[in-house]
Amino acid sequence: MDTKIIIGIIVAIIIIAGAVMALGGGSQESKIDIVGSTSVQPVAEKLAEVYMKEHPNVKINVQGGGSSVGITSAQQGTADIGTSSKELKDNESAGLTEYMIAKDGIVIAVNSQNSVSALTPDQVKGIFSGNITNWKEVGGSDAEINVVTREDGSGTRSAFEEIVMGKETKIKKDAIVQSSTEAVKQAVKQDPNAIGFISLANLDESVKALKIDGVTPSEATVTDGTYKVQRPFLFLVKGDAKGAVKEFIDWVLSPAGQEIVKSEKLVPAK
Repeated sequence: MDTKIIIGIIVAIIIIAGAVMALGGGSQESKIDIVGSTSVQPVAEKLAEVYMKEHPNVKINVQGGGSSVGITSAQQGTADIGTSSKELKDNESAGLTEYMIAKDGIVIAVNSQNSVSALTPDQVKGIFSGNITNWKEVGGSDAEINVVTREDGSGTRSAFEEIVMGKETKIKKDAIVQSSTEAVKQAVKQDPNAIGFISLANLDESVKALKIDGVTPSEATVTDGTYKVQRPFLFLVKGDAKGAVKEFIDWVLSPAGQEIVKSEKLVPAK
């Protein structure tokens, strides 16, 4: 075959291949960055995992950092989706679209060896403020209470302070501070005299959940509202969700996505 013809064929193939790639013949990958609440992180990771299996051309990266990081990241547009485990204040919600993907109970957790099984809201408030310092004051053994809390900026802490502590009462300054829900749970697990607050979604047999006002924290009691210590799990987007981000959020709020939310021990938003 003539050399010029061969060269012409090769050039044609290159041009056609380039055109196919430019037109998305091998479909382009979409990337979604999710940043924020460490309480929302596990369910967001599970949702992302299932979604990526069904949508192989979408890559979703989920990171923690806390609700304040999630809110700021969404406001600044450095993340496609920010996550929060607390309701937003007016100055935080400006310019953001909120999607409630689930509801979660905040569990008051103690060591499994602790004989105390129930507290009133006032007793919880007294313990975390430092006004109650010994377990015998609430029906337990004669031992000092070791309070474990989350860091400032944590959505779980903000929700706990708002629901339990109120505006005037602060968590005691010498409380042990942990940087994630899992870290709080581990601290309580290892200390017979510790008390902390964790997400219902993170509750397991390693710690004991206390009844509050006689109500056990569970999916059922969060759903029917009898367990009062609860908060929303939020996805936050700057402006309106579009493209791959909107498609993912729509799926999360669909029956399929909400079934995964339920499987993660959370109360579906819908």
